[in-house]
Parts: sequence; structure tokens; C-alpha cells
Amino acid sequence: MSNIKEDVNVEKLYGKQCTLNKNEFLKEFNIKESGLTSKEATNLINKFGLNEVKQSKPKKWYHYFLGSLFSPFNSILLGIACILFYTDVYLAEIPSYANIIVIAILVVTSTLLEFFEEYNSNKAAEKLKQLVATTTTVIRDGKEVSIPINQVVLGDIVLLSAGSLIPADLRVLESKDLYVGQSSLTGESDAVKKSVEIDINSSELDNISDLDNICFMGTNVISGSGKCAVIKTADDTYFGKVAHTINSSKPKSAFQTGIENISKLLIKFMLVLIPIVFVLNVAKHSTVTAFTFAVAIAICITPLLLPVILSSSLSKGAIRMSKKKTIVKKLDSIQSFGSINILCTDKTGTLTEDKIVLEKYLDIHGQEDFRVLKHAFLNSYFQTGLRGNIDEAVVARALQNNMNEYVDKYKLVDEIPFDFSRRRLSVIVTDGNKKQLITKGAVEEILNICTMVDYQGTISPITREIKENIKRISTELNKDGLRVIAVCQKNDIPDVSDFTVEDEKNMILLGFIGFLDPPKESAKSAIENLNNAGIRVIVLTGDNLEITKCICKKVGINSNTIIEGKQIEKLSDTGVLRLLKKCNIFVKLSPIQKARIVRILHESNNVVGYMGDGINDAPSLTNSDVGISVDTAVDIAKESADIILLKKDLHVLLDGVTERKKNLC
Repeated sequence: MSNIKEDVNVEKLYGKQCTLNKNEFLKEFNIKESGLTSKEATNLINKFGLNEVKQSKPKKWYHYFLGSLFSPFNSILLGIACILFYTDVYLAEIPSYANIIVIAILVVTSTLLEFFEEYNSNKAAEKLKQLVATTTTVIRDGKEVSIPINQVVLGDIVLLSAGSLIPADLRVLESKDLYVGQSSLTGESDAVKKSVEIDINSSELDNISDLDNICFMGTNVISGSGKCAVIKTADDTYFGKVAHTINSSKPKSAFQTGIENISKLLIKFMLVLIPIVFVLNVAKHSTVTAFTFAVAIAICITPLLLPVILSSSLSKGAIRMSKKKTIVKKLDSIQSFGSINILCTDKTGTLTEDKIVLEKYLDIHGQEDFRVLKHAFLNSYFQTGLRGNIDEAVVARALQNNMNEYVDKYKLVDEIPFDFSRRRLSVIVTDGNKKQLITKGAVEEILNICTMVDYQGTISPITREIKENIKRISTELNKDGLRVIAVCQKNDIPDVSDFTVEDEKNMILLGFIGFLDPPKESAKSAIENLNNAGIRVIVLTGDNLEITKCICKKVGINSNTIIEGKQIEKLSDTGVLRLLKKCNIFVKLSPIQKARIVRILHESNNVVGYMGDGINDAPSLTNSDVGISVDTAVDIAKESADIILLKKDLHVLLDGVTERKKNLC
């Protein structure tokens, strides 16, 4: 994980921007809430450059070249070449360049083979990143537009919602239950609430945890929404100032360790043999002759052709793998890729289609009810936060049932955004006559705020028996592979325009909506082929037990034993390893728990591949021997990966592994 050293003067950086009230801030820094024009933004980019931190910029060609040139074996050969220059040229009566030329040819050949392959692969990965570049929403020319993060400039007005990445350092101008996760910078595990004003003097600012009206580049919105002004970009941001202290190095693979060990062994032999041979011969021959003979012995024990053989073999493998829709970012990873004996993967998108479809809309007794679909539609359509797959599926199904008339009939009054502690989202809408609060969320959370149930228009108190029946129906739907969300509403709400979480009480439960993310048709055969190839598949997911169990059964993964994240929380690494020996499915895992499992497997002499495509997968990709991502993944996942698949399918991965093994044969 990242380690950051606090070495930035917070008062000097942010004192004025955060202590001024909103109106004073806008006036002092000449910020317009209506945003910039396109011309102003272009002029600022020309003046200050793109919004890119130096260390996050793509590597130049010479970085790859130098990395290839000074590989362990090449370094030994270059050292020998220097000694030969001294003995064969400087000390010799008749200079001889033959040995030096041979070594130079070998070094150049191996360097160029590795350089061109890695450089071209990484250029391909950069093009993929550009195709799915992360964007942010700003106000330009008076309109809301999405632009790449590197196009953000000083003075831009940025609109934030749940799931948004913070594109620069921002001063909050408006906020609605805005919570930001900034653990990557501060180590705070809990989300931090951001507000418009703070009651603090600049002299009292000790660290960035005190800046509750500043959002920092590199963090993300957990819940709520906000309107902010850009105050710092690129290297001027807090993230940019401390970028040199961020460490996220990947552990060395078994292949890299082996090469380094052989190189160290050769160097030790040379350090021991050269003096011994020199001492034994210096009494019988001249000093120059004895030293030359000792150097010749060192050259003889060095496998001169090994760098060329390695580079050519790996390059050939990378070319063949590219024909199987697999991009190799780092040649060294090819060996580990073919040696994988454990593959850790998420469920969604790998084992399933990642195309959520709304399958059921049921009342409290499990019968189809269009009123449930209507209320779910109003909630999903009018919420202004990050619209995820679930909301898209609800809206799509409702429009199929001709519910578009409600778009014009109802108007949004207010909303209470989703957050991960409540696990629900509410909107307040009106049809011109009355206001209505509609909430959807996790079944347990919705049951906690409901006191009544609505069955076919009849409202009655919720009882223990009704709750148990509701939980039973939900569990049965989960067993069928459906994700279940409950829907409730309330009509008797106060005549105000600003609502809070406190208003989510005494609600009336309407029913459920059930979503299906079906397993891929190819997943079962891919799992079987991977197992036959000696690769064990372990599922690491944040999803619940019943849904995961259903999907894993359908694709042929042993689901007799399933472990939840809370079961491993307090276990030692040894205890977790015991569970890993008998269990292939882990559910309700946090990103840190996933990364821990991958690390434990790696440290237990396994060659571990991890397949992931999200921001939260970066720690696990780093901890694995081979990080595997896909072309549609977020930037940080592709940056952390060693291999990029052009299709999120286990068959593509299997083809890549097979090609690597063929290459070694």
C-alpha cells in the first residue's frame, strides 16, 4: 500500500483558500460559479500545461531502454567488457577489440529485443488507456460537459457525485451530504464529510485532515454531491507535492528472483576466482598475463548467450500471445504467466456477463406488482448521483413497460444520496399535488426504517412474521442468483425543500426488485480447462454468499465451503492459509482483505495471478506474481497490471497461458 510522508506546509498551500468564506473566496480568486469558457480553458492549458502529476505521466522510450540495458546479466557483461578494455586494449602492446565487440553485440542484441517488445506493448496499453480515459464533469460555456481529467484547469467548476474521482484540489462551493474517501492520503478509514465553510484559523492548520472544505486530487466521492472550484492542478496539488514519497512497488516474481540469484552467484564466483587464479599465476608469469588469464576464467564461467536467449524467447512468446488478444506489458511476466498455479478472480464480469437485468418486481408476498416497478423507476430516474448498472436496469425495464409518462408528471424536490453506511438512496418527488419520499436499498436497511407494509393498496403494521417472510423471500431469490433490493415510500412528509437522513423513518414497505447477472456461457468450460491445466481458480468477491454460491455452482466451482470476510478479519496469516487450502470461494471481502489473501498465497510458494479491473483491485494486482487486467479497466488497474487482456474472458487468459507454455517447449 502507499506510504506518504507529511512534508508539505498545509498552511502555506491552503490557508487562504480554505479560511475565506465562500463569497470572499470567489472574489479574491476571481472564480465564476458559471464556469469557464472553452477559450479561457484552452489559454490556461497553454499557459500551465495539462493536469498531470510528473510521476504519473507515461514513461519515455529511454526509460524502457535503460531498464533493458542494465538488466542483471547485461550488467555483468558490461562489467566484463570494461575489464577487457583495460586488459586487451589499454595494457596490451597490440590492442585487440575482438572479445569486446562480441560482448557488445550480445548486449545490444538482448537489449534491443527486450526494449522493442516492452516499449511497443506499453505503447499499446497507453492507447487503451486513452480510449477509456477517466473523465470528470465541469461547467464550460454555461453547460455541463464531461472532459478528460488532464484537461481540468484552474478556475474550473467541477460537479461531483457518488463514485466521482477528484480530478484536482478543489474548494467546496456547494455540498449535499458530500462524503469523500481520502484514506490513500491520510490513512483515515472512514469517509470525511466535506462542507462549504470551516471555522478555523490558518495558523491552526496542522495537516490536511483539518481541511474539511477542500477535496484533494486522487481521492474519491463515497456519497452525496457537490459543486467545487479548482484551486490547484498537477504538481501544485497536495498529491503532486508528495508524489515522490508514494511507494507501491510490486514484489519480485520467482523468475526475477531466480535471475538475480544466478547473477549474484556469478559475481561471487568471479570475486573469489579472479584473485585466486591471479595469485596462483603471478609467480610464474607477468602481472598482465596472470590478470588476463584470471579475467578469461571469469568470462568462461559466464553464460554469454543467456541474455540473448532469454530476450528472444520472451519476445517470441509476447508476439504469439498478442495474436491471442493478450498484451504483455513486461516481458519478465511471461514466465510467471505460464507458471501460474492459482488464479484469483472476481465474480462480476469474469464469471458473469456483467449485464444486470431487472428480472422481478414483487410485492411483500412475492407476487408481481407494477407499483413496485413504478416507485423504483422514480427513485432511479430522478436521483442525480452516479447512475450505476442497477439504476440503468430499472430505468430500462420501466421504459419497456411504457412508464415514460411519469418523467413529465413528476418533478424532483430533493434527494438524500446513497452512502455505504446506510446502503440506501432516497428521492423526494412531487406530482404537483403531494410530495412523496421514495427509498430503495439493501433489504436489511429498508426493513429497519419501515413500520408499515402496503399490500394491494391496503396499509397495515409490519409484524415479526411479515419481516421473517420478507427475509425468506429475499434469501430464496438470492439462491436463484438474483440480487435483491427493497423499495419503500412515505406520503406524510413535511412541507420543506431540504430533507435529511432523519426523514427516512416510519416508511411503508412496497416490495422488492430482483436483478440477474447471468453466468457467462463460456465460464464453465474455461474453469474446467484451467483446472485441467493445473490452475486452481479462487473467487474473491465483495458480493453476498447466496448469489456467489449460485453463480459458482453453475460454472463448476466447488461451493461446499464458503468463507466470509468477517471470518478472516481476526485470523493470523497461518489461519487464513489453512482456510485457503480447503476453500475456493471468499465473499463479502474488502479490497484490503483481497490483497491480503493474494499476498499470503504468494508468500506460500505459489505463482499467483490476479484478475481485476477496478480501482480497489490495484493492491491485489500489485501483490500478485502476475497482475492481469482488461482493456476496459480503470487506469490505475491497467497501470498496476503486467498483462492486459483485450477481452474479459477466462478463455482468453487460458489461451495466453497455453501460448506461453508452447513457447517454452
